[in-house]
Amino acid sequence: MSSFRIEGGTPLKGNIIPQGAKNEALQIICACLLTDKPLIINNIPAIKDITSLIAIIKGLGVKVEQINSTSYVFQADNINLNYFNSGEFSEKGSAIRGSVMIIGPLLARFGKVFVPNPGGDKIGRRRIDTHLTGFKKLGATFKYDSNKNAYEISTKRLKGSYILLEEASVTGTANIVMAAVLASGTTTVYNAACEPYVQQLCRMLNQMGAKISGIGSNLLSIHGVEKVDGCTHNILPDMIEIGSFIGLAAMTKSEITIKNVNYNELGIIPDAFKRLGIDIVKRDDDIYIAAQEHYTIETFIDGSIMNISDAPWPGLTPDLLSVLLVVATQAKGSVLIHQKMFESRLFFVDKLIDMGAQIILCDPHRATVIGLDKKYPLRGTTMTSPDIRAGVALLIAALSAKGTSIIHNIEQIDRGYQNIDKRLISLGAKIERID
Repeated sequence: MSSFRIEGGTPLKGNIIPQGAKNEALQIICACLLTDKPLIINNIPAIKDITSLIAIIKGLGVKVEQINSTSYVFQADNINLNYFNSGEFSEKGSAIRGSVMIIGPLLARFGKVFVPNPGGDKIGRRRIDTHLTGFKKLGATFKYDSNKNAYEISTKRLKGSYILLEEASVTGTANIVMAAVLASGTTTVYNAACEPYVQQLCRMLNQMGAKISGIGSNLLSIHGVEKVDGCTHNILPDMIEIGSFIGLAAMTKSEITIKNVNYNELGIIPDAFKRLGIDIVKRDDDIYIAAQEHYTIETFIDGSIMNISDAPWPGLTPDLLSVLLVVATQAKGSVLIHQKMFESRLFFVDKLIDMGAQIILCDPHRATVIGLDKKYPLRGTTMTSPDIRAGVALLIAALSAKGTSIIHNIEQIDRGYQNIDKRLISLGAKIERID
């Protein structure tokens, strides 16, 4: 197990380029299974979740050629469905939640798929009922093998259907859309997720020959086609990483320019940080954060305490609430952080309390933060990263803290952030990776 040793309290300065979007890349890579033609994907981040997914599709027989550090060619012209029966697939497929998105394209193209219950972050219950219910409405049948902790899903031919999703699941929407692309007839997906990741997937599928309308809304119509071709696709910058860098700049009193952010795809993320008092300047397609000695949390118009909560897009993504919570610990004022979607994501606040933060954990979903206004800096401590987003939030806290911090289990951070230590060292951060 690897760890970070961090010397905190040093202001950072410079330019940083966000990696490609992790969540988009996982969907886009799985889409290569829909066709036997080459699919060229650019701006793929070099992170563990991506390399794990690529290893899985390689095992299925997909030809993978790396063009450069961020570009790949995928061609699924010789799929080996027997790989599903291997112990290697069971082990790799259960380790990464993104593996669930191979179901839709394989089911549509080959009529059968066998997948272990997917893994991922331990942030509370993360059911795949939305995926399975959608496939069932398209005409698939499934059974769960409790001994193998795996699902077997099959169909003679998927048929278009009206689907009302129980929840606006991003991966569920992506999976169902990929399955519906090759189904006969028309599929209507209502209460669909409309995050930029899903929009990008739908645009790419249309470029491949699919017929999808309603992109960007919560009502998608997919007119099934017989086959789709390859194409070239560019992945967006990772908006979660962009938000993390905004929070880092504020906490460490740093002057940072985040380059090429594709600002129009960030939704209300900049506004969420502005609510905490952070000055954000848009310069062309860059975000400039000046060094701020203090920042003040806004209140509502009636003077009541600010409440920041997650919601399906175009609401605030839940992946940034951990960062926003950490940033609030050094703001002036108070804020209620309400994590609605996952019941275990706020449990990392005990580590921040150990560092001197004033936080009241109201319940598994809500935490009240009383900002210290940087009068009392956080103090270094030893902690363990519980998941990707909490891990980077703790890293931000450690970089702002007085003294030395140790963060264990940084493999969790590596799953979502590419070479984060080296990139922050280039800005002046004092981080040492300990193996």
